[in-house]
Amino acid sequence: MTIIWCRSMADMDGMTMPGDWTMSMTWMRMPGQTWLRAGAVFLGMWVMMMVAMMLPALAPVLWRYQQWASRSAHARPARLTILVGLAYFSVWTMVGLAAFLVGITLATLAMQQPVLARAVPSLAGTVVLMAGALQFTRWKAHLLACCRGSSGHGGEFGPANASNAWRYGLQLGSHCCQCCAGLTAILLVGGVMDMRMMAIVTAAISAERLAARGKTVAYAIGIVAVVGGLLLIVRNI
Repeated sequence: MTIIWCRSMADMDGMTMPGDWTMSMTWMRMPGQTWLRAGAVFLGMWVMMMVAMMLPALAPVLWRYQQWASRSAHARPARLTILVGLAYFSVWTMVGLAAFLVGITLATLAMQQPVLARAVPSLAGTVVLMAGALQFTRWKAHLLACCRGSSGHGGEFGPANASNAWRYGLQLGSHCCQCCAGLTAILLVGGVMDMRMMAIVTAAISAERLAARGKTVAYAIGIVAVVGGLLLIVRNI
């Protein structure tokens, strides 16, 4: 579904902006479309995209939770696991809503202010540069350790019931969103419906979570992002 949606968006021409860049139709309303409907369409796309992107990194955690719920003799461990996943993606839905509001605001300002529109490519490079620098911070290392450190022994899960499953999913989603903040920002400025960007960001998130040396992988991703951001800034000076 994500691939089909991305292809349909790719077939639609964006708006050429001052500064020699093209604004995606993601941040604009279709003819006759209300902003409420545009937001609902964006959130539907966003949730599908996040499920596709985050499941490679999330699946091992859900598997460990399901195994723990089974060992806890809970009658319906699958239902608890589904609740964890729903809570997790509800957090990402809120992030998508915030991204839509910020995106349409910046798009409106860029269409009204040519000076701002010309600065967008350099601003995008700055975002990528900052996202790369974030990969080297102690804050990122701590969040990455939290995301990688779900032991599956049950201490972090709490009692095996629906309310704790939902609470654990919200906590997991919150940590994950913070840990992925830089990479998500790169996706947003690089093209939220660009399949290549989605594949790159998905690979980066999965690698730093699942690889044996996740911290080293995070540093490598940071180096690539910093270099890419600098190149974008220099190219648009």
